[in-house]
Amino acid sequence: MTVKFCWFNLMPWPDLPDDFKTEHRSVWVDIDSSLFDPERANGVYHEYMDQLEFADELGFDGIGVNEHHQNGYGIMPSPNIIAAGLARRTSQAAICVIGNSIALYNPAHRVAEEFAMLDCLSGGRLVAGFPVGTPMDTNFTYGQIPALTREKYYEAHDLIMEAWTNPDVFAFDGKYNQLRYVNCWPKPIQKPHPPIYIPGGGSIETWDFCLERDYNYSYLSFNGYLAGQTLMDGYWNRVAEMDKSETPGRAGFAQIICTAATDEEAEELYSEHMLYFFNRCLHVFPGFADPPGYRTVKTIQAGKLDQFRKENQALFKRLTWKDLVEGGYVIAGSPDTVRERMEDMIKRLRVGTVFCLLHMGNMPDWKTRYSSQLFAEKVMPGLRDIWGDQFADASDWWCKPLEDRVRPEQTFPDARRYPEANGGASA
Repeated sequence: MTVKFCWFNLMPWPDLPDDFKTEHRSVWVDIDSSLFDPERANGVYHEYMDQLEFADELGFDGIGVNEHHQNGYGIMPSPNIIAAGLARRTSQAAICVIGNSIALYNPAHRVAEEFAMLDCLSGGRLVAGFPVGTPMDTNFTYGQIPALTREKYYEAHDLIMEAWTNPDVFAFDGKYNQLRYVNCWPKPIQKPHPPIYIPGGGSIETWDFCLERDYNYSYLSFNGYLAGQTLMDGYWNRVAEMDKSETPGRAGFAQIICTAATDEEAEELYSEHMLYFFNRCLHVFPGFADPPGYRTVKTIQAGKLDQFRKENQALFKRLTWKDLVEGGYVIAGSPDTVRERMEDMIKRLRVGTVFCLLHMGNMPDWKTRYSSQLFAEKVMPGLRDIWGDQFADASDWWCKPLEDRVRPEQTFPDARRYPEANGGASA
Protein backbone atom coordinates (compact mmCIF):
# COMPACT_ATOMS: atom_id res chain seq x y z
CA MET A 1 0.00 0.00 0.00
CA THR A 2 1.01 3.61 -0.49
CA VAL A 3 1.08 5.91 2.54
CA LYS A 4 -1.20 8.92 2.04
CA PHE A 5 -0.12 12.43 3.06
CA CYS A 6 -2.76 15.07 3.73
CA TRP A 7 -1.69 18.72 4.08
CA PHE A 8 -3.85 20.01 6.89
CA ASN A 9 -4.54 23.60 7.94
CA LEU A 10 -6.18 24.36 11.28
CA MET A 11 -6.53 28.04 10.29
CA PRO A 12 -5.47 29.54 13.64
CA TRP A 13 -5.77 33.25 14.37
CA PRO A 14 -2.21 34.58 13.94
CA ASP A 15 -2.48 37.79 16.00
CA LEU A 16 -3.08 36.68 19.58
CA PRO A 17 -1.14 39.09 21.85
CA ASP A 18 2.05 38.19 23.73
CA ASP A 19 0.24 38.34 27.07
CA PHE A 20 -2.65 36.18 25.87
CA LYS A 21 -2.05 33.29 28.25
CA THR A 22 -1.80 35.50 31.33
CA GLU A 23 -4.47 38.08 30.51
CA HIS A 24 -7.12 35.92 28.83
CA ARG A 25 -8.92 32.93 30.28
CA SER A 26 -9.32 30.80 27.17
CA VAL A 27 -8.71 30.69 23.44
CA TRP A 28 -12.04 28.89 23.10
CA VAL A 29 -15.70 29.60 23.91
CA ASP A 30 -15.41 32.99 25.67
CA ILE A 31 -12.39 34.42 23.85
CA ASP A 32 -12.45 38.23 23.72
CA SER A 33 -14.09 39.18 20.41
CA SER A 34 -12.09 42.40 20.23
CA LEU A 35 -9.04 40.28 19.30
CA PHE A 36 -10.66 39.43 15.97
CA ASP A 37 -10.28 41.84 13.07
CA PRO A 38 -12.63 41.09 10.14
CA GLU A 39 -10.57 43.13 7.69
CA ARG A 40 -7.43 41.27 8.70
CA ALA A 41 -9.37 38.00 8.33
CA ASN A 42 -9.99 38.78 4.67
CA GLY A 43 -6.28 38.31 3.98
CA VAL A 44 -5.82 35.46 6.47
CA TYR A 45 -8.49 33.26 4.88
CA HIS A 46 -7.11 33.80 1.39
CA GLU A 47 -3.56 33.07 2.57
CA TYR A 48 -4.63 29.82 4.20
CA MET A 49 -6.60 28.72 1.14
CA ASP A 50 -3.65 29.61 -1.10
CA GLN A 51 -1.49 27.31 1.02
CA LEU A 52 -3.96 24.44 0.68
CA GLU A 53 -4.07 24.95 -3.09
CA PHE A 54 -0.25 25.05 -3.14
CA ALA A 55 -0.23 21.66 -1.40
CA ASP A 56 -2.31 20.25 -4.27
CA GLU A 57 0.31 21.55 -6.72
CA LEU A 58 3.09 19.97 -4.64
CA GLY A 59 1.51 16.53 -4.95
CA PHE A 60 0.07 15.92 -1.48
CA ASP A 61 -2.54 13.18 -1.61
CA GLY A 62 -5.09 15.24 0.30
CA ILE A 63 -5.76 18.72 1.61
CA GLY A 64 -7.57 18.90 4.92
CA VAL A 65 -9.97 21.18 6.80
CA ASN A 66 -12.05 20.85 9.98
CA GLU A 67 -14.77 22.47 12.09
CA HIS A 68 -14.45 24.56 15.25
CA HIS A 69 -16.48 27.36 16.82
CA GLN A 70 -15.91 30.51 18.90
CA ASN A 71 -12.15 30.23 19.09
CA GLY A 72 -8.74 31.50 17.99
CA TYR A 73 -7.33 27.97 17.62
CA GLY A 74 -9.05 27.45 14.27
CA ILE A 75 -11.26 30.08 12.60
CA MET A 76 -13.17 27.62 10.44
CA PRO A 77 -16.74 27.21 11.76
CA SER A 78 -17.82 25.87 8.35
CA PRO A 79 -15.22 23.63 6.69
CA ASN A 80 -17.67 22.92 3.87
CA ILE A 81 -17.38 26.52 2.68
CA ILE A 82 -13.59 26.22 2.49
CA ALA A 83 -13.85 22.76 0.91
CA ALA A 84 -16.16 24.06 -1.81
CA GLY A 85 -13.61 26.70 -2.76
CA LEU A 86 -10.83 24.10 -2.78
CA ALA A 87 -12.87 21.70 -4.89
CA ARG A 88 -13.24 24.37 -7.54
CA ARG A 89 -9.60 25.49 -7.47
CA THR A 90 -7.74 22.16 -7.24
CA SER A 91 -7.76 19.08 -9.44
CA GLN A 92 -5.79 16.23 -7.87
CA ALA A 93 -5.77 16.09 -4.07
CA ALA A 94 -8.53 14.50 -2.04
CA ILE A 95 -10.73 17.05 -0.26
CA CYS A 96 -10.49 15.81 3.32
CA VAL A 97 -13.16 17.38 5.52
CA ILE A 98 -12.17 16.00 8.93
CA GLY A 99 -14.82 16.88 9.48
CA ASN A 100 -18.39 17.94 10.22
CA SER A 101 -19.35 17.63 13.90
CA ILE A 102 -22.56 15.78 13.07
CA ALA A 103 -24.11 15.86 16.54
CA LEU A 104 -24.51 19.63 16.13
CA TYR A 105 -26.76 19.50 13.08
CA ASN A 106 -30.54 19.35 13.38
CA PRO A 107 -31.43 17.66 11.20
CA ALA A 108 -28.15 15.93 10.40
CA HIS A 109 -29.45 15.37 6.88
CA ARG A 110 -27.87 18.75 6.11
CA VAL A 111 -24.43 17.09 6.32
CA ALA A 112 -25.52 14.33 3.92
CA GLU A 113 -26.59 16.95 1.38
CA GLU A 114 -23.54 19.18 1.66
CA PHE A 115 -21.03 16.32 1.62
CA ALA A 116 -22.78 14.82 -1.41
CA MET A 117 -22.60 18.20 -3.10
CA LEU A 118 -18.86 18.41 -2.36
CA ASP A 119 -18.29 14.93 -3.74
CA CYS A 120 -20.06 15.87 -6.98
CA LEU A 121 -18.29 19.23 -7.24
CA SER A 122 -14.87 17.65 -6.72
CA GLY A 123 -15.49 14.71 -9.04
CA GLY A 124 -15.43 12.11 -6.28
CA ARG A 125 -12.51 13.49 -4.28
CA LEU A 126 -14.25 13.79 -0.92
CA VAL A 127 -12.96 12.08 2.22
CA ALA A 128 -15.74 12.55 4.78
CA GLY A 129 -14.92 13.01 8.45
CA PHE A 130 -17.45 12.61 11.28
CA PRO A 131 -15.92 13.83 14.56
CA VAL A 132 -17.88 13.70 17.79
CA GLY A 133 -16.54 17.20 18.42
CA THR A 134 -14.65 18.85 21.24
CA PRO A 135 -16.54 19.74 24.43
CA MET A 136 -15.74 23.40 23.72
CA ASP A 137 -17.58 23.27 20.39
CA THR A 138 -20.30 20.73 21.04
CA ASN A 139 -21.25 21.33 24.66
CA PHE A 140 -20.36 24.93 25.45
CA THR A 141 -20.72 26.71 22.10
CA TYR A 142 -23.67 24.71 20.75
CA GLY A 143 -25.19 23.81 24.11
CA GLN A 144 -25.44 20.05 23.66
CA ILE A 145 -25.75 18.00 26.85
CA PRO A 146 -22.39 16.20 27.35
CA ALA A 147 -23.90 12.85 28.35
CA LEU A 148 -26.15 12.84 25.27
CA THR A 149 -23.55 13.93 22.72
CA ARG A 150 -22.49 10.47 21.64
CA GLU A 151 -26.10 9.24 21.44
CA LYS A 152 -26.97 12.15 19.15
CA TYR A 153 -23.84 11.44 17.14
CA TYR A 154 -24.79 7.81 16.49
CA GLU A 155 -28.27 8.78 15.32
CA ALA A 156 -26.92 11.53 13.06
CA HIS A 157 -24.51 9.04 11.52
CA ASP A 158 -27.27 6.54 10.79
CA LEU A 159 -29.42 9.19 9.14
CA ILE A 160 -26.58 10.38 6.90
CA MET A 161 -25.57 6.90 5.80
CA GLU A 162 -29.14 5.90 4.94
CA ALA A 163 -29.66 9.18 3.08
CA TRP A 164 -26.65 8.35 0.91
CA THR A 165 -27.40 4.69 0.27
CA ASN A 166 -31.19 4.36 0.19
CA PRO A 167 -32.41 5.01 -3.38
CA ASP A 168 -35.98 5.58 -2.21
CA VAL A 169 -37.72 8.33 -0.31
CA PHE A 170 -37.92 7.23 3.32
CA ALA A 171 -39.07 8.44 6.71
CA PHE A 172 -36.63 8.71 9.59
CA ASP A 173 -38.11 8.56 13.07
CA GLY A 174 -35.26 9.02 15.50
CA LYS A 175 -35.07 10.40 18.99
CA TYR A 176 -33.45 13.64 17.81
CA ASN A 177 -34.27 13.69 14.09
CA GLN A 178 -37.84 13.18 12.86
CA LEU A 179 -38.25 13.53 9.12
CA ARG A 180 -41.26 12.44 7.08
CA TYR A 181 -39.42 12.71 3.77
CA VAL A 182 -35.72 12.02 3.32
CA ASN A 183 -34.67 12.14 -0.32
CA CYS A 184 -31.03 13.19 -0.57
CA TRP A 185 -30.42 15.28 -3.66
CA PRO A 186 -27.65 15.22 -4.74
CA LYS A 187 -26.23 11.79 -4.02
CA PRO A 188 -22.43 11.36 -3.78
CA ILE A 189 -20.46 10.09 -6.77
CA GLN A 190 -18.56 7.53 -4.69
CA LYS A 191 -20.49 4.34 -4.02
CA PRO A 192 -21.81 3.25 -1.67
CA HIS A 193 -20.47 6.44 -0.05
CA PRO A 194 -17.24 8.46 0.32
CA PRO A 195 -14.57 6.98 2.60
CA ILE A 196 -15.30 7.75 6.25
CA TYR A 197 -12.62 9.01 8.62
CA ILE A 198 -13.40 9.26 12.31
CA PRO A 199 -11.00 11.62 14.11
CA GLY A 200 -10.54 10.68 17.74
CA GLY A 201 -8.81 12.15 20.75
CA GLY A 202 -8.74 9.07 22.94
CA SER A 203 -12.29 7.74 23.40
CA ILE A 204 -12.26 3.94 23.54
CA GLU A 205 -15.79 3.61 22.11
CA THR A 206 -14.66 5.27 18.89
CA TRP A 207 -12.39 2.29 18.15
CA ASP A 208 -15.27 -0.18 18.07
CA PHE A 209 -17.48 2.23 16.13
CA CYS A 210 -14.82 2.43 13.40
CA LEU A 211 -13.98 -1.26 13.35
CA GLU A 212 -17.59 -2.44 13.20
CA ARG A 213 -18.09 -0.33 10.07
CA ASP A 214 -14.57 -0.51 8.59
CA TYR A 215 -13.98 3.22 8.93
CA ASN A 216 -10.56 4.81 9.32
CA TYR A 217 -9.67 5.80 12.89
CA SER A 218 -7.41 8.87 12.98
CA TYR A 219 -5.82 9.96 16.22
CA LEU A 220 -5.59 13.75 16.26
CA SER A 221 -3.30 14.77 19.08
CA PHE A 222 -0.75 17.47 19.81
CA ASN A 223 1.02 15.35 22.42
CA GLY A 224 3.27 13.90 19.74
CA TYR A 225 3.76 10.51 18.22
CA LEU A 226 5.88 9.09 21.05
CA ALA A 227 3.09 9.73 23.55
CA GLY A 228 0.55 8.58 20.98
CA GLN A 229 2.02 5.10 20.68
CA THR A 230 0.28 3.82 23.82
CA LEU A 231 -3.15 4.72 22.51
CA MET A 232 -2.44 3.40 19.01
CA ASP A 233 -1.12 0.14 20.45
CA GLY A 234 -4.44 -0.19 22.24
CA TYR A 235 -6.29 0.43 18.98
CA TRP A 236 -4.32 -2.24 17.11
CA ASN A 237 -4.87 -4.70 19.97
CA ARG A 238 -8.59 -4.08 19.55
CA VAL A 239 -8.27 -4.65 15.78
CA ALA A 240 -6.76 -8.06 16.49
CA GLU A 241 -9.42 -8.91 19.08
CA MET A 242 -12.15 -8.17 16.56
CA ASP A 243 -10.36 -10.27 13.93
CA LYS A 244 -10.12 -7.41 11.44
CA SER A 245 -7.44 -7.01 8.79
CA GLU A 246 -4.44 -5.22 10.22
CA THR A 247 -3.75 -2.96 7.25
CA PRO A 248 -2.35 0.48 8.14
CA GLY A 249 -5.12 1.90 5.97
CA ARG A 250 -7.33 1.64 9.05
CA ALA A 251 -5.38 4.31 10.92
CA GLY A 252 -4.24 7.89 10.59
CA PHE A 253 -2.28 10.29 12.76
CA ALA A 254 -1.79 14.07 12.82
CA GLN A 255 1.80 15.26 13.20
CA ILE A 256 3.37 18.72 13.37
CA ILE A 257 6.26 18.90 10.88
CA CYS A 258 8.90 21.59 10.29
CA THR A 259 11.35 21.04 7.42
CA ALA A 260 14.40 23.20 6.74
CA ALA A 261 17.82 22.93 5.12
CA THR A 262 19.43 21.91 8.44
CA ASP A 263 18.36 21.01 11.97
CA GLU A 264 19.73 24.36 13.17
CA GLU A 265 17.79 26.31 10.57
CA ALA A 266 14.59 24.53 11.59
CA GLU A 267 14.92 25.83 15.15
CA GLU A 268 15.80 29.31 13.91
CA LEU A 269 12.82 29.48 11.52
CA TYR A 270 10.06 27.71 13.38
CA SER A 271 10.59 27.69 17.15
CA GLU A 272 8.74 30.96 17.84
CA HIS A 273 5.71 29.78 15.88
CA MET A 274 5.55 26.41 17.64
CA LEU A 275 5.71 28.10 21.03
CA TYR A 276 2.98 30.52 19.90
CA PHE A 277 0.78 27.54 19.05
CA PHE A 278 1.33 25.57 22.24
CA ASN A 279 1.12 28.55 24.58
CA ARG A 280 -1.68 30.54 22.95
CA CYS A 281 -3.70 28.40 20.53
CA LEU A 282 -3.95 25.55 23.06
CA HIS A 283 -4.71 27.81 26.02
CA VAL A 284 -8.12 26.41 26.96
CA PHE A 285 -9.88 26.96 30.28
CA PRO A 286 -9.91 23.47 31.89
CA GLY A 287 -13.57 23.83 32.79
CA PHE A 288 -14.40 23.86 29.08
CA ALA A 289 -12.21 20.88 28.20
CA ASP A 290 -13.74 18.09 30.27
CA PRO A 291 -17.39 18.61 31.31
CA PRO A 292 -18.97 15.79 33.34
CA GLY A 293 -20.56 13.24 31.03
CA TYR A 294 -18.46 13.98 27.96
CA ARG A 295 -15.94 11.20 28.47
CA THR A 296 -17.46 7.77 28.90
CA VAL A 297 -16.79 5.42 31.79
CA LYS A 298 -14.68 3.11 29.62
CA THR A 299 -12.47 5.96 28.50
CA ILE A 300 -12.01 7.22 32.06
CA GLN A 301 -11.19 3.71 33.29
CA ALA A 302 -8.62 3.34 30.52
CA GLY A 303 -6.92 6.53 31.69
CA LYS A 304 -7.35 8.33 28.38
CA LEU A 305 -7.25 12.06 28.99
CA ASP A 306 -8.27 14.91 26.73
CA GLN A 307 -5.26 16.88 25.51
CA PHE A 308 -6.85 20.15 26.66
CA ARG A 309 -7.16 19.09 30.31
CA LYS A 310 -5.45 21.01 33.12
CA GLU A 311 -2.56 18.52 33.30
CA ASN A 312 -1.57 19.17 29.71
CA GLN A 313 -2.08 22.92 29.98
CA ALA A 314 0.63 23.05 32.63
CA LEU A 315 2.88 20.81 30.53
CA PHE A 316 2.49 22.90 27.37
CA LYS A 317 3.50 26.03 29.30
CA ARG A 318 6.88 24.48 30.23
CA LEU A 319 7.79 23.08 26.81
CA THR A 320 10.88 24.41 25.03
CA TRP A 321 11.88 23.80 21.40
CA LYS A 322 14.20 21.03 22.58
CA ASP A 323 11.34 19.43 24.54
CA LEU A 324 9.02 19.64 21.53
CA VAL A 325 11.50 17.95 19.21
CA GLU A 326 12.85 15.30 21.56
CA GLY A 327 9.37 14.43 22.81
CA GLY A 328 7.99 13.94 19.30
CA TYR A 329 5.50 16.79 19.61
CA VAL A 330 7.19 18.31 16.56
CA ILE A 331 9.19 16.47 13.90
CA ALA A 332 11.68 19.07 12.75
CA GLY A 333 15.00 19.43 11.02
CA SER A 334 16.70 18.77 7.73
CA PRO A 335 14.99 16.57 5.13
CA ASP A 336 17.11 13.62 6.26
CA THR A 337 16.21 14.16 9.92
CA VAL A 338 12.52 14.61 9.18
CA ARG A 339 12.42 11.56 6.91
CA GLU A 340 14.10 9.39 9.55
CA ARG A 341 11.71 10.46 12.31
CA MET A 342 8.67 10.26 10.06
CA GLU A 343 9.55 6.69 9.15
CA ASP A 344 9.87 5.88 12.84
CA MET A 345 6.47 7.47 13.51
CA ILE A 346 4.69 5.68 10.66
CA LYS A 347 6.06 2.30 11.68
CA ARG A 348 5.56 2.78 15.44
CA LEU A 349 1.94 3.82 15.04
CA ARG A 350 1.24 1.61 12.02
CA VAL A 351 -0.57 4.32 10.10
CA GLY A 352 -1.51 4.56 6.44
CA THR A 353 -2.56 8.23 6.45
CA VAL A 354 -0.53 11.12 7.86
CA PHE A 355 -2.19 14.47 8.48
CA CYS A 356 0.74 16.83 8.00
CA LEU A 357 0.53 20.00 10.08
CA LEU A 358 3.04 22.15 8.20
CA HIS A 359 1.49 25.47 9.18
CA MET A 360 1.10 26.16 12.87
CA GLY A 361 0.29 29.18 15.02
CA ASN A 362 1.43 32.46 13.50
CA MET A 363 3.82 31.00 10.91
CA PRO A 364 4.13 33.38 7.94
CA ASP A 365 3.26 32.25 4.45
CA TRP A 366 6.80 32.04 3.11
CA LYS A 367 7.97 29.75 5.90
CA THR A 368 4.94 27.53 5.45
CA ARG A 369 5.58 27.17 1.73
CA TYR A 370 9.32 26.62 2.26
CA SER A 371 8.73 23.82 4.77
CA SER A 372 5.94 22.27 2.67
CA GLN A 373 7.97 22.24 -0.54
CA LEU A 374 11.03 20.72 1.11
CA PHE A 375 8.83 18.04 2.67
CA ALA A 376 7.03 17.28 -0.60
CA GLU A 377 10.17 17.09 -2.69
CA LYS A 378 12.76 15.61 -0.32
CA VAL A 379 10.85 13.71 2.38
CA MET A 380 7.49 12.45 1.13
CA PRO A 381 8.78 10.37 -1.83
CA GLY A 382 10.96 8.26 0.46
CA LEU A 383 8.05 7.44 2.78
CA ARG A 384 5.26 6.47 0.40
CA ASP A 385 6.24 2.82 -0.02
CA ILE A 386 7.12 1.99 3.59
CA TRP A 387 4.45 -0.72 3.72
CA GLY A 388 5.29 -2.22 0.32
CA ASP A 389 2.64 -4.33 -1.38
CA GLN A 390 1.63 -6.49 1.57
CA PHE A 391 -1.70 -4.70 2.10
CA ALA A 392 -3.80 -4.97 -1.04
CA ASP A 393 -6.93 -3.49 0.55
CA ALA A 394 -5.50 -0.08 1.46
CA SER A 395 -7.53 1.69 -1.22
CA ASP A 396 -10.70 0.92 0.73
CA TRP A 397 -9.86 3.90 2.96
CA TRP A 398 -9.27 6.53 0.29
CA CYS A 399 -11.39 8.36 -2.24
CA LYS A 400 -11.95 7.08 -5.78
CA PRO A 401 -12.40 10.08 -8.07
CA LEU A 402 -13.75 9.96 -11.58
CA GLU A 403 -11.03 9.60 -14.20
CA ASP A 404 -12.83 11.97 -16.58
CA ARG A 405 -13.90 14.49 -13.93
CA VAL A 406 -14.17 18.14 -14.89
CA ARG A 407 -10.99 20.05 -14.01
CA PRO A 408 -11.06 23.61 -12.68
CA GLU A 409 -9.07 24.93 -15.64
CA GLN A 410 -11.89 23.99 -18.01
CA THR A 411 -14.31 26.76 -18.88
CA PHE A 412 -17.73 26.33 -20.48
CA PRO A 413 -19.44 26.99 -22.75
CA ASP A 414 -16.86 26.77 -25.54
CA ALA A 415 -16.48 25.36 -29.01
CA ARG A 416 -15.43 21.96 -27.73
CA ARG A 417 -18.77 21.43 -26.02
CA TYR A 418 -20.96 23.52 -28.28
CA PRO A 419 -19.80 23.33 -31.93
CA GLU A 420 -22.43 25.84 -32.97
CA ALA A 421 -20.52 28.46 -30.96
CA ASN A 422 -17.74 28.10 -33.52
CA GLY A 423 -19.79 28.28 -36.67
CA GLY A 424 -20.75 24.61 -36.48
CA ALA A 425 -17.15 23.37 -36.75
CA SER A 426 -16.05 20.66 -34.37
CA ALA A 427 -13.02 21.37 -32.21
